[in-house]
Amino acid sequence: MWWKRSGLKKRPGPGCAVWEITLACNLKCIHCGSAAGKARSDELSTEEALQLCEDLKSIGCRGVALMGGEPLLRKDWVTISERVHDLDMDLSIITNGWLGQNDAVTQQLVDLSPECVTVSLDGGESSIHDMIRGVEGSFERAAKAIDRYAGLGLPTSVITTVHKLNLRELTKIRDLLRGKGVAWQIQMATPHGRLERKHVLSQDEFYSVALFIAATRKLYSKQLMVAGAHDMGYFSTILDELQVMSWQGCQAGIGTLGIQSNGNITGCLALPAQFIEGNVRERSLNEIWYDNESFKYSRRVKLSDMKAHCTTCEFKGICKGGCSAVSVTMGKGLHQDPFCVRHIEQSMK
Repeated sequence: MWWKRSGLKKRPGPGCAVWEITLACNLKCIHCGSAAGKARSDELSTEEALQLCEDLKSIGCRGVALMGGEPLLRKDWVTISERVHDLDMDLSIITNGWLGQNDAVTQQLVDLSPECVTVSLDGGESSIHDMIRGVEGSFERAAKAIDRYAGLGLPTSVITTVHKLNLRELTKIRDLLRGKGVAWQIQMATPHGRLERKHVLSQDEFYSVALFIAATRKLYSKQLMVAGAHDMGYFSTILDELQVMSWQGCQAGIGTLGIQSNGNITGCLALPAQFIEGNVRERSLNEIWYDNESFKYSRRVKLSDMKAHCTTCEFKGICKGGCSAVSVTMGKGLHQDPFCVRHIEQSMK
């Protein structure tokens, strides 16, 4: 095991575990990767969830992001959040904003002092956002939640998942968010869960989003902090870095960890079911995390694993084939992400 050879006592823990604490949701989003709506019948109990918090701390996890479904619908979400906080792990919560005007819920968020509260916003007006989210009034509630959380001093961010149905909304969303003191993350929707492949961006459309992020970072940096998610970027010959941190290859099972509401463990929640490494009811998180056979697709990548256009790229040793989730769902397998700005730029020549 490499961490033993390097002199380390054990493999470092993930910087962030993204934990889908329930599949229950009050919206019906077209692009939902979890196809959320009803809670799973076998979701972790409160006792199991609290033990998992302890286990996350034991492997050196530094932060936990609670999401769903809609995490605020789980009755014990505060209890889980408090345990994360008490264990000195950074807490963040990803919500659809529907409960943003609920005074009791808002006060609970304030009392928890999270590292960040993230609200999903997929349109710059109600007609588009509500259509994507499947419930009338969801845009108004999300917009008010963003204003309220930011106004209360909560570190607030917004996440937008882009596909063909809202590609033209980015400018409107930018105008809505400018000057509010929030951060904005933009990510690409993939055909995982509920999203149909016909709604996924083309490579040209994807590149237009990259151009939009780059232009927004340059023109509006004092009014709005914007960045691409893990699936936006990769060593452009033209554009500045689109992500907050320079890309170092897929971090699933290295810097990130995905947890499904029934205790399934994966490197990233955007990956399909065949990438589940185990379940905490059957194997402890410690055993899964430290197993040398876990997360091999990201932990034990060789240059010979690169496929298609990635085989000849000068950055393949760093990039390792781009985002694993996009590579698997939109390409022909791992380590050949077709939605790479450098690859798209070279294809234009």
